[in-house]
This record gives sequence, structure tokens and C-alpha cells, in this order.
Amino acid sequence: MGKEPSSHGHYKMQYFQDLLLLLIYGSSAVFFTEISPRFVIAFLLALILCCSCYFLESKRLRLILCYFYLVIAVLNPDLSYFLPATVYLLLRDAYWLPVLLSIFLSLYQLLDSYQTPVQTFFGCMAFIIAYLLQKRTQEYQTLVQNFYNTRDDSQEKNLLLSEKNQSLLEKQDSEIYMATLKERNRIAREIHDNVGHVLSRSILIVGALKTINTQETFAPMLKNLDSSLNAAMDSIRTSVHDLHDESVNLEDAIRGMLNEFTFCPTELTYDMSRNIPKDVKYCFISITKEAFSNIIKHSNATKVDLLIREHPALFQLCIEDNGTSHTQQDDSGMGLTNMLERTRNLNGTFQVIRKNGFKIFVTIPKKQWNPH
Repeated sequence: MGKEPSSHGHYKMQYFQDLLLLLIYGSSAVFFTEISPRFVIAFLLALILCCSCYFLESKRLRLILCYFYLVIAVLNPDLSYFLPATVYLLLRDAYWLPVLLSIFLSLYQLLDSYQTPVQTFFGCMAFIIAYLLQKRTQEYQTLVQNFYNTRDDSQEKNLLLSEKNQSLLEKQDSEIYMATLKERNRIAREIHDNVGHVLSRSILIVGALKTINTQETFAPMLKNLDSSLNAAMDSIRTSVHDLHDESVNLEDAIRGMLNEFTFCPTELTYDMSRNIPKDVKYCFISITKEAFSNIIKHSNATKVDLLIREHPALFQLCIEDNGTSHTQQDDSGMGLTNMLERTRNLNGTFQVIRKNGFKIFVTIPKKQWNPH
């Protein structure tokens, strides 16, 4: 993981603070020697080296620049005052051999120029300071990076936990929805098997009583009773029919047909909500069943793609196969005609595309559909 912008900013500030301190420390040599053009050039070269190594991303290029500075330091002893800054840069990339060369070169020039013990002490202290500054900066950078990594891991775990919770909620809603459909089916069956049979038997008994009745005073009552029982029977039939229609699960019905369709491999893309009008359900089920039947009878397809998707303004059904033998099938055939009529009854659009196979494309608007 890359550095965060704020982490990068902290490192940049710490980097230049350390090097500025080392450059100032090296410039303190003016208290022991005279300022000369060679000394000014040495300071500028050290400054250029520090800035260049910050902006260069290649460790090899940074190493080459540091070696180049060491070579010049052999020719210009004034550069040795700023070698601690070079050591800082080399420690950043863990180049220990050039670090030792820098220290050796600085000590050699200090001893060769017969510096005082105080000057030699300050020269050695500069390398210790460079090491401590680099170590502190590296530890600080590691701490900051660990903080951002921990924060990112925490956010990722929270996101995964949120997704799992959402998945559990969706699974729970799906189980409740399936249980509701099963309960509706059970109620519809019980009403049909129990109440429906009782009403049917009662209607037959009243009909028999009307046939054998010889008293005019009972005729109107028997007629009203027969009308009431028939009205109740019609109401029961309507309620059972509505319960059964509402309990139809479109996805389960489609997947059931796919399991029974063994003519060739199929791939289903299903993206529908649960609030689907019953007429749309039966339309899609009927068209899919008819399309599968036509594929078996007229096609040499080796793959079928079935897409059922809900959009904000419409429902979409697309059945596509790669068959070629049925592409000459007449659009006026009974199967395609039935599909067209079912779609038109819901104010939908029905299209047949004969290109690179055979494709049936159905769209039914949400707001405008008007079942008959």
C-alpha cells in the first residue's frame, strides 16, 4: 500500500528538517576555518545532493550521486564537512559500505589536516547525529505507516462486516418471503379442499331440495340460499385463485424450467424485485416455456442465455440461443404469435432478432401495463 498524502507530508517535513540540521552542523566549520569559494561550493553541492536524493525514486541513482559526491570530496576536502548529510542519505537506503567509506574519508581528512581534538570530536559527533536522526525518522515513518495500515484494515473489516450483515438481512428477508409464499399456498389449498368441498356439497343438497320441493312457501328461501351459496363459492374461487397467483415465485418457476430443460446448457441472469405483478409473472413464464419448446423443436442450439431483469421503468425478458436451423422460422407461427399476444396484452414490446442465432426480446412497462 502506498503512502497516504498526510504520511508523505510528515516524512517530507522530517526529511528536510534532519538534513537542514546536518547542513547547519557542517557549516559550523566556519568557526574553525576561513570561508572560501571552495567551502561555498561544497555547501551548495551538499544542498543539491540532499534535494536531488529526495526527488529521485531510483535507489541506484541516489547511490550514484552519493558516490559522485565522495569522489569530489577526495578532491575538495571542504566537502567532508557535509559528509554526515551523505551518510544520512545512504542510511535511508541501507547502503552500509558507502557509509563506512564516508566515515573513513572524513576521519582521514580530519587527521591529515592536523585538526584539533575538538574539531575531530565534532566531526565524529556529526556521524552519530546523522545515524540517530535517520533512525528516529525511520521509526517515526514506520509508526505512521503502521497507523495508516491499521486504519485501512479496520475500515476494510468494517466494510466486510457491513456486507455480511447486509447479506444476512437479504437472506433473512428471502427466507421470510419464501415462508410467506408457502403459507399462502397452504391456506389456498386448505380453503379449496375444506371450505370449497363443503360449499360444493351444500350447493348440491340445495339443488336437490329445490328439485323435490313441492311447497311454494319454501321455494323463495331455497332460491335465496342457492344464490348465497353460489356467491360464496365464487368468492372462495376468486380468493383461492388470487392467493395462488400471489404465491407464485417467478425465480423458482424459471429455475424449475431450466432444470427440466436438458436440450443444451443454459445460463440465467435474474435481477428482479419481489413485487412483480402476477400478469407479468405468468407472461414471462409462458413465453419462456414456449421459447424452450421452440428451441427443442426447431433449433440446433448448443447454448441458451436467459435474462430476466427489472429496470426503473420496465420489466425485461431476453431469451437468446446460438442456433441457426430455426432462424428461418416464420414469425406468424403459433408459438411466436402467442408470445406477441401475451406481451401486447400488457402494453409491452415484443421483438425477434435473427442475427448470430435467435433472440427473443420482451419489455413490459411498469406504469402503463394494463392487464385484461
